[in-house]
Amino acid sequence: MDALALEAKNVNGAENEKKSAPRPRPKPPKKAKRIVYFEVEILDLKTKEKLLLLDKVEPTSTVLDIKALFHKSNPKWYPARQSLHLDPKSKSLRDEEILQTLPVGTTASFYFSDLGAQVAWGTVFLTECVGPLLMYLMFYFRLPFIYNSKYDFTTSRHWVVHLACMCHSFHYIKRILETLFVHRISHGTMPLRNIFKNCGYYWCFAAWMAYYINHPLYTPAYYGQQQVKTGLYTFLFCQLGNFSTHVVLRNVKTPGSKVKKIPYPTKNPFTWIFALVSCPNYTYELGTWLGFTVMTQCLPVAFFTIVGFIQMTIWAKGKHRGYIKEFRDYPTLRSSIIPFIL
Repeated sequence: MDALALEAKNVNGAENEKKSAPRPRPKPPKKAKRIVYFEVEILDLKTKEKLLLLDKVEPTSTVLDIKALFHKSNPKWYPARQSLHLDPKSKSLRDEEILQTLPVGTTASFYFSDLGAQVAWGTVFLTECVGPLLMYLMFYFRLPFIYNSKYDFTTSRHWVVHLACMCHSFHYIKRILETLFVHRISHGTMPLRNIFKNCGYYWCFAAWMAYYINHPLYTPAYYGQQQVKTGLYTFLFCQLGNFSTHVVLRNVKTPGSKVKKIPYPTKNPFTWIFALVSCPNYTYELGTWLGFTVMTQCLPVAFFTIVGFIQMTIWAKGKHRGYIKEFRDYPTLRSSIIPFIL
């Protein structure tokens, strides 16, 4: 009996200790992280007049988000038409830049400039290409009011004239198909006024060279078939190379993304030139028109090639500098457009 009583006493004592032991306090709920909102004012770039004040803008908002908010208050200025700057003399901000990463305080000032009416880049490319294609064919078929009336709808007796028409048409049909099915255009729009400048350049040059190549008094290449064939092979080789590099550039771009990647050569031999230049598509484009110049021996074509080379060199140098600035591991052996030279 004494043993049972002692055991019962121990059990009761243990239960009393459990009851008297303090219970652990529940952890207090975590306080919600405080969000610091921004106040954004948008000023006119020229007059410095305040156009809009945005209150409680989230710090993770992008420049495109701010443009969208501005568009709600000013419907005529849709996002593609807006250019926002941190300073009247600074560069335009990119749409993907985030508000909290910009060098501004919680009260940020943006300067707005109107880019004017916009048009899609795809539309511009198609207009640039369809125009020269049709323009050249008008001269090739010798429509009335171009040459002397006795030559209306006649054909040239020189086979190189017909070959030149096929090559010129092939080039622009290729560009149209690439615009529709290959190119991934990072810039959505461009000012509408630029379409007249771009089209004027391509259309006028196409008419100028077509007028002389298809002229009834046109004289073929001085060195005959050998010169024509050399120009033709150069033209075709560079057209294949140009297409191959466009495919590489397409594959390094993710649909809907503006993230840039370094293009590298593939198993396709035409892409190996990527090891030496940053913009081989321009290199091949230059070779295309050099071949066409040799084939036709036409001064307007040579002038078009020179002007195009100057413009493509400017573009290539800009892209080359952009690659070096953005990628620390960018290949140092690469030049802009011509290996080891330029």
